[in-house]
Amino acid sequence: MSQPTGDIALIGLAVMGQNLILNMNDHGFTVVAFNRTVEKVEHFLQNEAKGTKVIGAKSLEDMVSKLKKPRRVMLLVKAGQAVDDFILKLVPLLEKGDIIIDGGNSEYKDSNRRCKALAAQGLLFVGSGVSGGEDGARYGPSLMPGGAEQAWPAIKDIFQSISAKAGKEPCCDWVGPDGAGHFVKMVHNGIEYGDMQLICEAYHLMKDALGMSQAEMADTLDEWNKGELDSFLIEISRDILCFKDKDGQYLLEKIRDTAGQKGTGKWTAISALEYGVPVSLIAESVFARCLSSLQGERIEASKQIQGPSKTKYEGDKKQFINDIKYALYASKIVSYAQGFMLMREAAKEFGWKLNFGGIALMWRGGCIIRSVFLGNIKEAFDKNPQLSNLLLDDFFKKEVQKCQESWRKVVASAVTLGIPTPAFSTALAFFDGYRSARLPANLIQAQRDYFGAHTYELLDNPGKFIHTNWTGHGGNVSSTTYQA
Repeated sequence: MSQPTGDIALIGLAVMGQNLILNMNDHGFTVVAFNRTVEKVEHFLQNEAKGTKVIGAKSLEDMVSKLKKPRRVMLLVKAGQAVDDFILKLVPLLEKGDIIIDGGNSEYKDSNRRCKALAAQGLLFVGSGVSGGEDGARYGPSLMPGGAEQAWPAIKDIFQSISAKAGKEPCCDWVGPDGAGHFVKMVHNGIEYGDMQLICEAYHLMKDALGMSQAEMADTLDEWNKGELDSFLIEISRDILCFKDKDGQYLLEKIRDTAGQKGTGKWTAISALEYGVPVSLIAESVFARCLSSLQGERIEASKQIQGPSKTKYEGDKKQFINDIKYALYASKIVSYAQGFMLMREAAKEFGWKLNFGGIALMWRGGCIIRSVFLGNIKEAFDKNPQLSNLLLDDFFKKEVQKCQESWRKVVASAVTLGIPTPAFSTALAFFDGYRSARLPANLIQAQRDYFGAHTYELLDNPGKFIHTNWTGHGGNVSSTTYQA
């Protein structure tokens, strides 16, 4: 039998899988390709992978036999049951110390479970976030691996070679144990939801409040992309605004205004609720997509429910465009601040030691939320690894201060004109709540104690829970306390 030559195997030949294989091949690694529908392997070898060192496999046994030890097997299949099914088939074929890598968009709780289950069988599991879409997969994605740390030395060279680079630094490093890699990828996707919604709200205001043409809006985004908003999503939004269909008409205007989702934004919002972290902007972005899907109801409501009589902005157009830019920038800072708050809470919850500066660097290139601004986040955490919130960093404090007046003007104008800006508005509400030494939750505590004897704490004696007989005919027995 010939000596195994495969450095890594990859299961799943959809667009992401094929592109990652070709990327690995470009960097000198011998990849064994396998797909559940075996004909797809042959087709790949005769077409996209023609002339490469990629090896095809006819079965999982054949695939494993072609791999050097420790065997590295990467799955790029649909999240959920498909991953478990492949793991089940792989386990009997592998030996102690072999590595299974899940590169799909799996939920972090599944990765926590798989990591523990495989460790009990002597196998190393890695759950890795992969971001950057098909282009990133082909030419340099952002990779966020976590799981069994003993696996890292065996996959580090492959992962860091194929990843995007920020300067000379690879946009890939070890994230942490269990499902940490997939948790960080989930938050990345949540921030992506927020970024996309914010840009859509800026577009909505420019289009409806200012009556700007697509060419004008594209030029504006092009200008924004030269400054603090320099990012992949601004860049592609500019390109989308410029794009014309075969008939010479702008394609964007023909696209149905209902947005789909794959679930990672929703998972981020659910995690935020689970861990009691106010990630309001990402949650609102998910709800905005849900609202967009009620298109039939919205069309009917638009005929029956009247909004304000004045729907066009009548002030200085140039100034308002500038205000929108700053509202977008300040809201974006809040979105990232909330995302990092959620990662900090998860690290506490699971005992993960997350390197937040390193995570910002991983997102600097290759991924969908890559932007110039991530360099400032990395600097903030390098300066103070214990930073509790990005809004308390000197740089971000100054930037938000610079944007504040414009931000408030845009939200107020949008409300007056009847243009929905859920992400801009909730970001501002969070900012105002976060900077308030006193919030009205004292009344909530009193209400809860009044109707349910849930107790409350006094300002001068925190930690001691007391109950008041508010009506004179209630009892003195209180209910148990709990934290939201």
